[in-house]
Amino acid sequence: MNASPNDRFIAPIPTPLGRFLAVVDGGGALVALDFDERTSAFRGLSPDERRARKVIDQVQRYFAGELYEFQLALAPEGTPFQLRVWQELRRIPYGETISYQELARRVGDPKSMRAVGRANGANPIAVVVPCHRVIGADGSLTGYGGGLERKRALLALEARYSGKPVQLALT
Repeated sequence: MNASPNDRFIAPIPTPLGRFLAVVDGGGALVALDFDERTSAFRGLSPDERRARKVIDQVQRYFAGELYEFQLALAPEGTPFQLRVWQELRRIPYGETISYQELARRVGDPKSMRAVGRANGANPIAVVVPCHRVIGADGSLTGYGGGLERKRALLALEARYSGKPVQLALT
């Protein structure tokens, strides 16, 4: 089936944290990765696992501890500021965390912590664009679209396979 880059397709991805829903465009670029296919705004789109094969394979390899850096074409939709924040998130190494304050500094505006937090929370491509690697300045886990238990599990997975212990505050 021929598809335009504006077409959207979905594919479920089984993971240890539940079934995710990958949303890809007509060329296979990842548009979104949702945590819960049952509540995803994209769940009514046409399924196409063939177009999403690379995404499925890499997400499953990530959860198996075999992949530390995703090599996927991405097509997130957001404001120019959000896109800048999401690009910066991709620079946080596997198994490491930074604070919102540090993320704001890296984006070029150290006083924009709240705006950076909102952009981080609006990230449509969970795990691949690793917003889970951003924590509070005091080491505390802070908001996460997939829930704090998933954030904790993702950080623990990366700590286990990277050998880098994640330092979190006891809350």
